[in-house]
Amino acid sequence: MVRMNAAGKICTLERLLSLREEARRAGRVVVHCHGCFDIVHPGHIQHLQFARSLGDVLLVSVSADACVNKGPDRPLIPEDLRAMSLAALECVDWVYVNRDPTAVELLEQVRPDIYVKGREYERNNDPRFLAERDTVLRHGGRVVFSGGEVVYSSTALIGQLGQRELFDLEKLRRLRQRCNLDASAVRALMQRFDRRRVVVAGDCVVEYCHECEICETGAEDALSALRVVRTHKRLRGAAAVAIHAAALGASPVLVTQLADDAECRETVDQLERAGVQVTCMPGRAPLRRHRYVVDDRTALTADGGGPVAVDSRIQEAYGGLVLSQMNGAAALVVADHGQGLLTPPLLKCIIEGAASAHAAVVGRDAGIQGSLKAFRGVDMLVQSEREVRRCLHDYASGVGALAWNLLHMTGARSALMIIGRKGLLSFETASGEQTGRLHSEYAPVLAPVRQGGAAAYDRLLAVAALVAAAGGSPPVAALLGASAMEVEEDSRLSPDVLAGLFDFTEQPCAMRRAS
Repeated sequence: MVRMNAAGKICTLERLLSLREEARRAGRVVVHCHGCFDIVHPGHIQHLQFARSLGDVLLVSVSADACVNKGPDRPLIPEDLRAMSLAALECVDWVYVNRDPTAVELLEQVRPDIYVKGREYERNNDPRFLAERDTVLRHGGRVVFSGGEVVYSSTALIGQLGQRELFDLEKLRRLRQRCNLDASAVRALMQRFDRRRVVVAGDCVVEYCHECEICETGAEDALSALRVVRTHKRLRGAAAVAIHAAALGASPVLVTQLADDAECRETVDQLERAGVQVTCMPGRAPLRRHRYVVDDRTALTADGGGPVAVDSRIQEAYGGLVLSQMNGAAALVVADHGQGLLTPPLLKCIIEGAASAHAAVVGRDAGIQGSLKAFRGVDMLVQSEREVRRCLHDYASGVGALAWNLLHMTGARSALMIIGRKGLLSFETASGEQTGRLHSEYAPVLAPVRQGGAAAYDRLLAVAALVAAAGGSPPVAALLGASAMEVEEDSRLSPDVLAGLFDFTEQPCAMRRAS
């Protein structure tokens, strides 16, 4: 018998179906196993050897990276390496990378004689497995459960591994290769940021960050007691996005609503010194947010004030002000922090106006009230997983299904989803492919996002908008955005800092913090 080399076992769908038809005509029994196979361990080997003993040919289908819903940093091993590891096993004949959420569609086409799952599925009522089982039985196959007294788990093994950043570095290196993005390409892209006119619309936030110590209290009714050691005042929200855009070489115009008082005049002066053109409509003071931080972690946030009802006259005036600044603009950035200014009718007006001006539209809804559903037709949404789940009232679906529902609801072309403090997932509808399929990429954040989570989100939104304005793709925005999120809170974001952070593979992880 001629042994096939490992690479030759990895099949396209067309080749796989051709091989399956040949096996059917020859009367050979085809056995099928499906799974993630993130780390191939002894339990997998026993399972596959058992499956191979049941027939003449063993097909192993591997879940593609985008279809693995085992956590934000899974799979640990990229799909091509997982496929190659399985193909290297003597008992495996064919390997296929499955890009559907379950094996149902593949089972419909392959129609294996035997489908083998682990013993733990024998009494499993997971609807995904039940659909797979029904598909096999409907086409005359049978489902067999493998045995084995010792059960190994990739998830448990991975949870005990150290040096996880080494796996993240490898993921980043491969994503860079898929995006054809090296250090010179990054600098070339950022050169296209230079003097790009970008309109930023939304709420200004003045944040007072109080660094505190925990202290004892004699007050019986106090939940906790903190002693303020020092306080920093910073701009957040739309103001911070505009400042970061200016630092990266763009020509931002901030369109917002501010009161005519000393604090607001100081805010405008600070913005103009940073290179931001400010266009204000008279109105209220910015949102004042107090953040109490203990040991680099936010213990409490308290907002002064809340949403204010805005009448149609003010909405019309503000919308006209935004659109008047769109002449020659490459992008519109909408940063809504839930203060009532950006109502759904106003969002519709400015988003459609920006699209008519052929500008990229990038939006973020950071307000608790949630106007996310009104961001219809934008080019890119930048949201955290938690924000999306809250808006959609969906706390059960996998991240992929969550992203599909978000894009379907808003008609947005793409999204960057922040997964806790671990990284970003970019999602976009796969061009030329069937409805319901998304293309996704994962970009880990190597340096942890510390106390300034909101600050990291502001940097990410600015970078994503400039990448979109320069014609970059969502995965490229995720790569550069992940780098921007690693910058320390008080550090200045600049093309040199961003390019230096992007050079992932040549610097140890511990040295990757901007100073």
